[in-house]
Amino acid sequence: MKVAVIGSGTMGSGIAQVAAASGCSVQLFDTNPDTLAKSQSGLNDSLTKLVEKGKITAEHKDRILSNTSYVTALSGLADADLVIEAIVENLDIKQQVFSALESIVSENTILASNTSSLSITSIAAACKKPERVIGIHFFNPAPLMQLVEVIPAVQTSAETLERTVDTISAWKKTVAVAKDTPGFIVNRVARPFYGEALRIYEEGVADFPTIDWAMKSFGGFRMGPFELMDFIGNDVNYTVTETVFTAFYFDPRYKPSFTQKRLSEAGFFGRKSGRGYYNYTAGAEMPSPNQDQELGKKIFDRILVMLINEAADALFLNVASAKDIDSAMTKGVNYPKGLLAWADEIGIANCVESLDELYNEYHEDRYRCSPLLRKMAVSDKTFF
Repeated sequence: MKVAVIGSGTMGSGIAQVAAASGCSVQLFDTNPDTLAKSQSGLNDSLTKLVEKGKITAEHKDRILSNTSYVTALSGLADADLVIEAIVENLDIKQQVFSALESIVSENTILASNTSSLSITSIAAACKKPERVIGIHFFNPAPLMQLVEVIPAVQTSAETLERTVDTISAWKKTVAVAKDTPGFIVNRVARPFYGEALRIYEEGVADFPTIDWAMKSFGGFRMGPFELMDFIGNDVNYTVTETVFTAFYFDPRYKPSFTQKRLSEAGFFGRKSGRGYYNYTAGAEMPSPNQDQELGKKIFDRILVMLINEAADALFLNVASAKDIDSAMTKGVNYPKGLLAWADEIGIANCVESLDELYNEYHEDRYRCSPLLRKMAVSDKTFF
């Protein structure tokens, strides 16, 4: 299979590596020769480290390198069976690229976008054959992260969806099929992990290290929300939050935080800028959490029930199946458990009770309980 990847940044280079490692002939496209050279050097270094660690053989490294070529002209992608775009998150630019591709590739070529937040339907609308357009959303780093969200647009044909799922599965990735709604599965369901943590901080309940400690100690999360936002980049995380909030017609469940907005405005993006919720400059000491057990459990319970509510609502609105929602959260963002399975474990009636307590306290639509959770609590059903 011939695969073309547009954009040789971190994500595009990672996707190209995945495809090449699976035996595909891969062309990595970028208009900037220097960026392509950097990607080529980075791929060689990455594969060398894998060989040194015994993860792959030297022969496999050579095959991956020989499977990968680098081009600076779109016309060079004419023979591709699948094109995956991984460029800037700008709808106009993506539409221009897809429109230009149609005059180059064959009629049977699948055109895919790796967008994390833009509408696949809107991207497809720029094409004469929108039925062959689809979303293929990898997670960073693409070679390591198991999950790939596949998102058919309103116009996407059943054949395109089937071919795409078969291809990504053959690359030994876990596929979660999602409806073309804002944030798809992961970036929608994960919003309370950040948003509710920020709300708890803004209320003065606890500081950043205490909230992070609570989620790791009581929930088993690998990173707390503020550590993770600093790792992702506050600018990136805030932009996704703002995009999802706007796309959902300003639903208060997705309301951005002034705390994060101010940090982004200040250039405190996290690890990459040296400062975010924490100070990463040389010699800076990390603050200690308040390890009060009662407080920590209260923080964890509040964030968890909001996550569960979001997952249940995604299922209620047919964004994805229960299996794919839980798989997406464990394999896409490394949650310790699937959220719907977690709801079964702690009791759906208990989730409803906790959400109602929050709503009664705040009287904000942010804390409304998903109709699905309420129905299941009444009928004493479980997700699995």
